[in-house]
Amino acid sequence: MMRVLITGAGGMLGRRLAARIAADGLGGRPVERLWRHDIVPPDGEGEALGGDLGDRAEAARLGALPADVVFHLGAVVSGEAEADFAKGYRVNLDGTRALFEAVAARGGARVVFASTLAVFGAPFPDTIPEDFAPRPLTSYGTQKLIGELLLSDLSRREMLDGVAVRLPTVCVRPGRPNRAASGFFSGIIREPLRGERALLPVPRETVHPLVSPDAAVGFLLHAAEMDTAPLGARRALSMPALSVSVGEMIAALERAGGDPRLIEERPDPVIAGIVAGWARAVEARRALELGFRADPDFDSIVAAHQAESAG
Repeated sequence: MMRVLITGAGGMLGRRLAARIAADGLGGRPVERLWRHDIVPPDGEGEALGGDLGDRAEAARLGALPADVVFHLGAVVSGEAEADFAKGYRVNLDGTRALFEAVAARGGARVVFASTLAVFGAPFPDTIPEDFAPRPLTSYGTQKLIGELLLSDLSRREMLDGVAVRLPTVCVRPGRPNRAASGFFSGIIREPLRGERALLPVPRETVHPLVSPDAAVGFLLHAAEMDTAPLGARRALSMPALSVSVGEMIAALERAGGDPRLIEERPDPVIAGIVAGWARAVEARRALELGFRADPDFDSIVAAHQAESAG
């Protein structure tokens, strides 16, 4: 029997992850206890816990729970972390460190850390190779990179068994927009498909790596179940993704029956500046060799969103 903790469990990925684990177990084993934590106790499967992850005592309390697997998804998102410097570091760095240290103090747990491709910063080639050095250009990317390094060091010391999953932008996110700088990638598909206007703050030539919500959950589950021996000391993996231009996304929207005229191009220099510092494509060779799989094409991502919305 497995015991699992999910931080950030009230978010879109956290809810999907919890539902999958509650239904299917983890690694072929049933789950005895499933703790789900967020700033407000989340609805859904498992035992709901609420509290501020930026409070070191709260983070340490969570890490002390006897979980065999910890999925650390809780974070202040990119746009908010850039706008509120102190909050981003309090949650994304201080809270993460306190959580990891508490898990390490009891030892033995697998920790899956939701990181980001924002750990890379421009200038970089069109496709970032496996050996490219991470040099983030945002506070969010910096905070996540520090979390990766801490996770790798604790894994090297055999105090926990960590995998940092560098997630591409998740698209199409259902529901309402969040404060992530990347949120418009979902908005320009999601809103027109339901007859609403959407803002586009970057040029149509912008190319960005994307992954569907279901594929992102699949990455997290695979990281929890995989053999980590082949990782060695390099515990951070860039995930495979589709590199798609905004113009190609809009073409897929039109093929799916959405009205591209509902997209209003309104340049935002702040958002455009953040996005310009992100990768256009990532090699992800190590992740592919280790069994991680992305979506076949962007039309399938849009179709999956439509099917979910209709259901």
